Amino acid sequence: MEESTVSSELNEKNYRRITLINWSLTVPLLLIFAWPYYFICELSSVEKYVSYPGSILFAIPFMLTILHGHVTMALGTLHRHHYYHWLNENPLTYGLLFHEILISTRFRLILLITSGLILLTASFL
Repeated sequence: MEESTVSSELNEKNYRRITLINWSLTVPLLLIFAWPYYFICELSSVEKYVSYPGSILFAIPFMLTILHGHVTMALGTLHRHHYYHWLNENPLTYGLLFHEILISTRFRLILLITSGLILLTASFL
């Protein structure tokens, strides 16, 4: 009985469902996490052409963490690599924004630190 439950979760139909949910959550999560950075830029009188890209760079790591957590909750820690493997097989369709490198902590930290450096540089100039 337990085996059929696991195999039913690891199919293409379920992967598509997870992907569609992730795609639909992308923009709202990006906006939710970008506004604090943008607000700080407004308080610091940072130019708009700097605050918009900085806000996006600031929001992307948080958004990716939530989306990765959604995949983990849907499939489990032991089976999420099957989903990311399926995304790599479909790079120009379902896997366009969710490449394997995006789930790495190092990449997300680099984006977060870069956004902080942009804010510091722009506020001192």
